[in-house]
Amino acid sequence: MKPAARRGRAILVLAAFAAGAAAAVFGGYTWLARNPVGLLNPHDAGVLARGQAVYLQQCASCHGRNLEGQPDWQTRDKDGFLPAPPHDETGHTWHHPDRLLFDITKLGVAEAANLKDYRTRMPAFDKVLVDDEIIAALSYIKSRWPEELQRRHDELNRVYATRNH
Repeated sequence: MKPAARRGRAILVLAAFAAGAAAAVFGGYTWLARNPVGLLNPHDAGVLARGQAVYLQQCASCHGRNLEGQPDWQTRDKDGFLPAPPHDETGHTWHHPDRLLFDITKLGVAEAANLKDYRTRMPAFDKVLVDDEIIAALSYIKSRWPEELQRRHDELNRVYATRNH
Protein backbone atom coordinates (compact mmCIF):
# COMPACT_ATOMS: atom_id res chain seq x y z
CA MET A 1 0.00 0.00 0.00
CA LYS A 2 1.32 3.45 -0.87
CA PRO A 3 2.18 5.86 1.97
CA ALA A 4 -0.59 8.28 0.99
CA ALA A 5 -3.17 5.47 1.03
CA ARG A 6 -1.91 4.27 4.44
CA ARG A 7 -2.11 7.79 5.80
CA GLY A 8 -5.65 8.21 4.44
CA ARG A 9 -6.69 4.88 5.93
CA ALA A 10 -5.16 5.80 9.30
CA ILE A 11 -7.04 9.10 9.28
CA LEU A 12 -10.31 7.27 8.54
CA VAL A 13 -9.68 4.78 11.36
CA LEU A 14 -8.88 7.60 13.79
CA ALA A 15 -11.93 9.58 12.70
CA ALA A 16 -14.17 6.53 13.14
CA PHE A 17 -12.67 5.86 16.57
CA ALA A 18 -13.12 9.51 17.61
CA ALA A 19 -16.73 9.51 16.41
CA GLY A 20 -17.43 6.28 18.29
CA ALA A 21 -15.80 7.58 21.46
CA ALA A 22 -17.73 10.85 21.22
CA ALA A 23 -21.00 8.95 20.75
CA ALA A 24 -20.23 6.71 23.73
CA VAL A 25 -19.32 9.66 25.94
CA PHE A 26 -22.30 11.74 24.82
CA GLY A 27 -24.64 8.76 25.16
CA GLY A 28 -23.23 8.00 28.59
CA TYR A 29 -23.69 11.57 29.76
CA THR A 30 -27.22 11.62 28.37
CA TRP A 31 -28.04 8.37 30.18
CA LEU A 32 -26.50 9.66 33.41
CA ALA A 33 -28.47 12.89 33.15
CA ARG A 34 -31.67 10.85 33.00
CA ASN A 35 -30.52 8.18 35.48
CA PRO A 36 -28.24 9.83 38.04
CA VAL A 37 -28.49 6.90 40.46
CA GLY A 38 -29.04 3.22 39.80
CA LEU A 39 -30.70 1.33 36.97
CA LEU A 40 -34.23 2.59 37.36
CA ASN A 41 -35.76 5.61 35.66
CA PRO A 42 -38.93 6.58 37.54
CA HIS A 43 -39.28 9.96 35.78
CA ASP A 44 -39.37 8.94 32.10
CA ALA A 45 -42.96 8.81 30.80
CA GLY A 46 -42.14 6.30 28.06
CA VAL A 47 -40.36 3.94 30.44
CA LEU A 48 -43.22 4.24 32.94
CA ALA A 49 -45.91 3.49 30.34
CA ARG A 50 -44.03 0.37 29.27
CA GLY A 51 -43.36 -0.53 32.90
CA GLN A 52 -47.00 -0.21 33.88
CA ALA A 53 -48.02 -2.50 31.01
CA VAL A 54 -45.39 -5.09 31.99
CA TYR A 55 -46.31 -4.84 35.67
CA LEU A 56 -50.03 -5.30 35.01
CA GLN A 57 -49.40 -8.25 32.70
CA GLN A 58 -46.66 -10.06 34.65
CA CYS A 59 -46.72 -8.92 38.29
CA ALA A 60 -50.14 -7.63 39.34
CA SER A 61 -51.76 -11.06 39.62
CA CYS A 62 -49.61 -11.72 42.72
CA HIS A 63 -48.42 -8.28 43.87
CA GLY A 64 -51.73 -6.48 43.24
CA ARG A 65 -52.85 -3.93 40.65
CA ASN A 66 -52.04 -1.17 43.14
CA LEU A 67 -48.80 -2.77 44.38
CA GLU A 68 -50.58 -3.78 47.61
CA GLY A 69 -49.29 -7.37 47.74
CA GLN A 70 -51.11 -10.29 49.32
CA PRO A 71 -52.62 -10.29 52.82
CA ASP A 72 -50.36 -11.45 55.66
CA TRP A 73 -47.35 -11.26 53.34
CA GLN A 74 -44.92 -11.60 56.26
CA THR A 75 -46.40 -14.91 57.46
CA ARG A 76 -45.65 -18.20 55.72
CA ASP A 77 -48.66 -20.08 54.39
CA LYS A 78 -49.52 -23.72 55.18
CA ASP A 79 -47.04 -24.87 52.51
CA GLY A 80 -44.19 -22.77 53.92
CA PHE A 81 -44.23 -20.02 51.29
CA LEU A 82 -44.37 -16.29 51.95
CA PRO A 83 -47.20 -14.53 50.11
CA ALA A 84 -46.24 -11.90 47.54
CA PRO A 85 -45.12 -8.72 49.33
CA PRO A 86 -46.44 -5.27 48.49
CA HIS A 87 -44.30 -3.08 46.25
CA ASP A 88 -45.81 0.13 47.60
CA GLU A 89 -44.38 2.09 50.53
CA THR A 90 -45.73 -0.46 53.05
CA GLY A 91 -43.47 -3.22 51.75
CA HIS A 92 -39.72 -3.68 51.68
CA THR A 93 -38.96 -3.30 47.97
CA TRP A 94 -37.49 0.15 48.53
CA HIS A 95 -35.05 -1.31 51.09
CA HIS A 96 -33.08 -2.99 48.29
CA PRO A 97 -30.79 -1.40 45.67
CA ASP A 98 -31.79 -1.42 42.02
CA ARG A 99 -29.26 -4.11 41.13
CA LEU A 100 -30.68 -6.58 43.65
CA LEU A 101 -34.26 -5.83 42.59
CA PHE A 102 -33.27 -6.41 38.97
CA ASP A 103 -31.44 -9.65 39.79
CA ILE A 104 -34.30 -10.98 41.94
CA THR A 105 -36.75 -10.32 39.11
CA LYS A 106 -34.53 -11.74 36.39
CA LEU A 107 -32.86 -14.66 38.17
CA GLY A 108 -35.22 -15.42 41.04
CA VAL A 109 -34.77 -14.83 44.76
CA ALA A 110 -32.66 -17.92 45.51
CA GLU A 111 -30.03 -17.20 42.86
CA ALA A 112 -29.98 -13.41 43.26
CA ALA A 113 -29.61 -13.56 47.04
CA ASN A 114 -27.44 -16.70 47.01
CA LEU A 115 -29.97 -18.59 49.14
CA LYS A 116 -29.56 -22.13 47.85
CA ASP A 117 -32.59 -23.68 49.57
CA TYR A 118 -34.93 -20.66 49.53
CA ARG A 119 -38.45 -21.62 48.46
CA THR A 120 -40.67 -19.12 46.70
CA ARG A 121 -43.56 -19.05 44.31
CA MET A 122 -42.07 -16.13 42.40
CA PRO A 123 -40.51 -17.36 39.18
CA ALA A 124 -37.39 -16.03 37.54
CA PHE A 125 -38.36 -13.85 34.57
CA ASP A 126 -35.17 -14.27 32.52
CA LYS A 127 -37.01 -16.37 29.91
CA VAL A 128 -40.13 -14.17 29.95
CA LEU A 129 -38.91 -10.55 29.96
CA VAL A 130 -35.95 -8.78 28.39
CA ASP A 131 -33.79 -6.59 30.62
CA ASP A 132 -35.44 -3.34 29.46
CA GLU A 133 -38.86 -4.70 30.42
CA ILE A 134 -37.62 -5.63 33.89
CA ILE A 135 -36.09 -2.18 34.34
CA ALA A 136 -39.30 -0.55 33.09
CA ALA A 137 -41.50 -2.55 35.49
CA LEU A 138 -39.22 -1.74 38.43
CA SER A 139 -39.11 1.92 37.36
CA TYR A 140 -42.91 1.95 37.35
CA ILE A 141 -42.96 0.49 40.87
CA LYS A 142 -40.49 3.10 42.12
CA SER A 143 -42.48 5.91 40.48
CA ARG A 144 -45.43 5.05 42.71
CA TRP A 145 -43.50 5.58 45.96
CA PRO A 146 -43.68 8.91 47.79
CA GLU A 147 -40.90 11.34 46.81
CA GLU A 148 -39.19 10.93 50.19
CA LEU A 149 -38.92 7.16 49.70
CA GLN A 150 -37.59 7.67 46.18
CA ARG A 151 -34.89 9.97 47.60
CA ARG A 152 -34.02 7.43 50.30
CA HIS A 153 -33.85 4.71 47.66
CA ASP A 154 -31.56 6.88 45.51
CA GLU A 155 -29.26 7.30 48.52
CA LEU A 156 -29.27 3.54 49.07
CA ASN A 157 -28.20 3.11 45.44
CA ARG A 158 -25.39 5.66 45.91
CA VAL A 159 -24.08 3.79 48.95
CA TYR A 160 -24.39 0.46 47.13
CA ALA A 161 -22.51 1.85 44.12
CA THR A 162 -19.60 3.14 46.21
CA ARG A 163 -19.25 -0.20 47.99
CA ASN A 164 -19.56 -2.40 44.93
CA HIS A 165 -17.60 -0.59 42.22
